[in-house]
Formats: sequence, C-alpha cells, structure tokens
Amino acid sequence: MMLHIPGVLSPDQVKSMRARLAATDWIDGRASVGSQGAQVKRNRQLAEGSPLAVELGQVVSAALMAHPLFFSSVLPLRILPPYFNGYAGGEHYGPHVDGAIRAQRSGATVRADVSCTVFLSDPEEYDGGELTVIDTYGTHEVKLPAGDAIVYPSSSVHEVRKVERGERVASFLWVQSMVRDDGRRAMLFELDTNIQALRAQHGDGPALVALTGHYHNLLRMWAET
Repeated sequence: MMLHIPGVLSPDQVKSMRARLAATDWIDGRASVGSQGAQVKRNRQLAEGSPLAVELGQVVSAALMAHPLFFSSVLPLRILPPYFNGYAGGEHYGPHVDGAIRAQRSGATVRADVSCTVFLSDPEEYDGGELTVIDTYGTHEVKLPAGDAIVYPSSSVHEVRKVERGERVASFLWVQSMVRDDGRRAMLFELDTNIQALRAQHGDGPALVALTGHYHNLLRMWAET
C-alpha cells in the first residue's frame, strides 16, 4: 500500500532543516548500500550517526509518530534513524529493492517492512527526481510538497529519477511494522479509517463498538510486538 501523508513537518521545520543541511558536509550516498545498490546509486547524504543527522532524525521520527495517518497506516513497531540525502546535477538512484534487514549502529537489527520518504524540497525547486515505485498496479511517480511524506512497501522495486535542474533534498527511513504483511496492514488501515468516519458521523453505538472490537481482535491476531 502506498499512501501520501500530508503535513508531517511544518514549513518552519522544513526551512530550518534546509538551512542547516545546506551548511554541512555531505558524503557519497553509496556509503550506506551494498554492492548491488552501489552500482546504481549516485547521490549525496548526511553521514550516518553524525550529530546533525541524529538531531534532525529525531525531529522527523517524532513528527511521523505523532501523525495519526502515519501511525494508522504503518502500525510502527521500530523506526530506524532517518537518513538525509540530496540529488542534483544528474544524480539519481536506479531501480533497486531495499534490504530486508537493516542494522542499527547499536548492532540491533530491524526488519524493513515499510519505506518512507519525507520531502524537504518543493516540486518546483527541481526537475526530475521523481520517486518511482513499481508494484502490481503499475508504475507510480511521486513528487510531493516539502513537509509531506510517502510510505510504501519496502519490498517494492523503486528508483529516484535523475535530477536535471535544482536540488532534491529529502529524509528517508525504514519501519518495522507490528503487522508484517502489507495486505493485512492495508485491511486494518481501511477498517480503522471507516471506523473513524462512522464515529464522526454517528457517534459511538453498539455497532461501532463491535466494529472497533473486530479491528482490535484482528490486530491482536496479526501483531508482533
């Protein structure tokens, strides 16, 4: 399931992050991928574990966790510290699949169920640079306003197209969900969304309480904690 999460970061947060990222040093983006990814990745990123990456990553993680749409759709169990990257002058990241198991600096591992990109550049700031995700429904090109996020299954083949003008700056991260299976997460998200809509229209009643119980019983059946 792909989902647009609007307004994760405020304009002031984006402006502050961009200013601080513009004033720091970047490293070769191939530092964080394996041999296969290194063949198709050409970009720059903030060094993993650097003080700035940690500080800004905590802001991004907190904003995502506080967003009801993110929590309902992803059902996060563990979030890897966010990375930050930049593309300009023809830089790109060719078709690839994210690794299933991501190692943390502590040595602990996280299963990558959901990938997330938080855009820090507005679409008019650059040409190209679309995040392109391929799934059973076709090819989807994503280019969102600064502060918005996209989530999609980490199992999807995806790429970032060449940036022909300007600069594309973003934060990206992986999440281990309480519900491993994407289809089950999608079902739970649809059920939760409709429960919230019915509650807003009609308030709580016996039928809605029963539906809410059904949601939690499915979550209890499928969740890993």
